[in-house]
Amino acid sequence: MVGLLLLLTLQTPGNVQQAAQSITQNDVRRRIGIIADDSMRGRDTPSPELDKVAEYIAGEYRRFGLRPAGDANGYLQRYSLDRFQVVAESSAIMIHGGIDTTLAYSTDAVFAGNVFETKDYAGELVLVAGPLSGSLGDTSVVAGKMLILASGPRNRGDQERVMGWKPAGIIVPFGGPDSIWTRRVGRVAGPQLRDPTLQSGSPLVIAVRMAALQPIVARLGGDLAAAGSAQALQVTKLGGAQLHVHARVKVLEKRSAPNVVAILPGSDPKLKDEYVVFSAHMDHVGVAGPRGSGGCRAQGADSICNGADDDGSGTVAVVELAEAFARLNPKPKRSLLFLNVSGEEKGLWGSEYFADHPTVALNNVVADLNIDMVGRNWRDTIVAIGKEHSDLGATLNRVASEHPELNMKPIDDIWPQENFYFRSDHYNFARKGVPILFFFNGTHEDYHRPGDSPDKIDAEKEARIAQLIFYLGLEVANTAARPKWNPDSYKRIVSGQ
Repeated sequence: MVGLLLLLTLQTPGNVQQAAQSITQNDVRRRIGIIADDSMRGRDTPSPELDKVAEYIAGEYRRFGLRPAGDANGYLQRYSLDRFQVVAESSAIMIHGGIDTTLAYSTDAVFAGNVFETKDYAGELVLVAGPLSGSLGDTSVVAGKMLILASGPRNRGDQERVMGWKPAGIIVPFGGPDSIWTRRVGRVAGPQLRDPTLQSGSPLVIAVRMAALQPIVARLGGDLAAAGSAQALQVTKLGGAQLHVHARVKVLEKRSAPNVVAILPGSDPKLKDEYVVFSAHMDHVGVAGPRGSGGCRAQGADSICNGADDDGSGTVAVVELAEAFARLNPKPKRSLLFLNVSGEEKGLWGSEYFADHPTVALNNVVADLNIDMVGRNWRDTIVAIGKEHSDLGATLNRVASEHPELNMKPIDDIWPQENFYFRSDHYNFARKGVPILFFFNGTHEDYHRPGDSPDKIDAEKEARIAQLIFYLGLEVANTAARPKWNPDSYKRIVSGQ
C-alpha cells in the first residue's frame, strides 16, 4: 500500500510527456492569432488593446486553475503612467562659477525624458572620462554631482552603474547631425509618459549638443574630446562650477498599465515557498504615425505593428507553459510564477516595476526563464542568452540532450556586441541576483514593422522550444539545489564590480 501511495505522488515519464505534448503548434498559432490580430493595434503601452490582451491572459490563467498573484487578489498588477509635458518656456539650464552662461532649452539642451515633476536641481559639474564599466573606487567624488559622461552610457549596464553612484544629474553629450537633434527635440516637446521606474529622487538626465557643451568644458579647464577617447575611467572637477536647472512640468492625464501574474503552487512542503518564473512581455510598439508610439514603422498602407514574434511568440509560450504545467499531477515541487509584463518596448517598465514591487519574496525566486521572440528564423536552433553566467546553462544543455525528439539545440549568445543581455525583461531579475536564461531567435527584417504578422510565425518550431523550456523548468522546479551564479558574472552583473 505504501508503494502504491508513493507512485501516486510521483510524476511519471508518461504524464510528464503528456503534459509537454499538450503544447501544440495549433494552440500556438491560434493564440498568436488572437493577441497579434489587427484589432489589437500593436498592443502599445498604455492602450485599451493592451488591457484587452492582459484580460485575455488572466482569463486563461483563471481557466487553468492558477492562483492570482497581482493586486488585490487579482491577476493584474498595475503601475502608474502619468502623461505630462515639459513647459519649455519656463524651464532653464544655467552654469555659475568660473563662467556664467545659459543653455537654451530645445536649441542647446533637452531633458532626456525623465523629468516628470516641477523641480529645481543643482550640483557641481564634473567630467567623467573613459569606459563606465571601469572601476571608480570612491563614489563620493560623483555622488550629488552633475556628471558630464564623455563616453556614454553605451548600454543599460552602464546606466545602472551610473545611477548607483547617486549623482544629482547626468549630462550626455550629443554629437549627431541637426536632423536627428530636431527629431529628438520633437519627441520630448509634446506629451510624454512618465517612466514608472523613476522615483522623484532620480537623477536628472540632460542631452546637450556637443557644439554648446564643448566650449563650456574647455573654458572650465576640461577637454571633452580627449575625455571621450580615454581608456580608463577617471573623474575631473571643472573648477567648482555649478549646474542649476529649473524644470517646469504640467501633468496632463493619470494613466496606468498592466502586468499579469499567476502562480501554480508547488507540491513540496518546503520548496513550494520558492519560485521558478516564466516571463515574457505582452506589449509591442503600436501603430505608425503621429498618434502611434513612435516605435512602429509603416510598410506601405499597413500601419499596424502586430508584434506576432515580438513578443506575441513569447507571451503565448508562457501561456502554453502554464497550461501544460497545470496538467501535471502531482505538481512540481517548487511553485511556478507566470509573468506577462508590459512596457518592455518603452524601457523594460513592467518587469522593473515587478522586480521593485514583487508580489512574492524576490529572494525566494530561484530562476527566471524569459522568452522574447521565438517564432521565426532558424528551425532547430534557439539562442539562450546568459548560459555562461550560471549553471542553468549546463542544465539546459543536459535537458536538451535528453530530449532529442525535440530536435532543438540551445546555443550561446552569437551577438554579444548587441548587448541583448541588457535589453529584455530577464535583466531586471538578474540585477536583483536571480539566475536567468533568455530564449531569443534574433531579429529579422520585420522587426518593429507591420510585417511581423501572425502568418509568418513558425508555430511548429515555437511549440518545440516551449516544450524544451517546459522540461527545463520542471528540472529546475524539482531539483533540491537552487541554480548557482558563476561568481565572476555575479560580481559584474549583480554587484557592479
